[in-house]
Amino acid sequence: MTGIGLLKPERNSKNNYRIYNTDHLDKLQQILFYRELGMELGEIRRILDSPDFDREKALTSHLAELKKRRERLELLIENVQKTIASMKGEIIMRDTEKLTGFKKELIEENERKYGKEVRRRYGDDLVNASNTKLMGMTKEQYAYLEKLTGELNNTLRDACLEGDPAGEKAQEACRLHKKWLSFSWPEGVYSPEAHIELARIYVEDERFNGYYEKIAPGCAVFLYDALNIFYSKA
Repeated sequence: MTGIGLLKPERNSKNNYRIYNTDHLDKLQQILFYRELGMELGEIRRILDSPDFDREKALTSHLAELKKRRERLELLIENVQKTIASMKGEIIMRDTEKLTGFKKELIEENERKYGKEVRRRYGDDLVNASNTKLMGMTKEQYAYLEKLTGELNNTLRDACLEGDPAGEKAQEACRLHKKWLSFSWPEGVYSPEAHIELARIYVEDERFNGYYEKIAPGCAVFLYDALNIFYSKA
């Protein structure tokens, strides 16, 4: 981590050993906390080097996130315990209960990775409505969403390899992406313009861009171009 300038220890003039003082250790603690939250080192450096950085506020934020994670784990543990009891015939567990922990995990992961940016752009009311819609999914809807996500990503990957945003494979990816959005976007929010704007955010925001880069290099830009073609034909 010292290699990219996150920690800059002093040197012992006699033996050239690195010397870490309390400030270094405090900074290292912050780095480790942010890494646990899944942040890239470059982003951590920008936060810590900001003149507005407040260590107490940062620790308070870390604590709140850790409590959320604990609640999420407790929910999953409870879910597994109920499932085991149900298998033993000790209780009757509704199908909707079996997915509660996983749906909450999905929402919490989205909040952790993209929540701050999405809430800034779209507002709390819309994001909260989206989360409520996800939590209300039936077991059939949840299973279909899982299948659809895999199909979408595979189609996007293959389309990127073909390299033609106007091609049939790319246009199929656009149709699948539109369907995929319907599981989280509240009623009345969707429009071609909103869809294209979201794709533009995928390109510009490094967190979203990173997700699509894992599907295929340049995938976010490719999807943006494909969607512009998709709606130009509508």
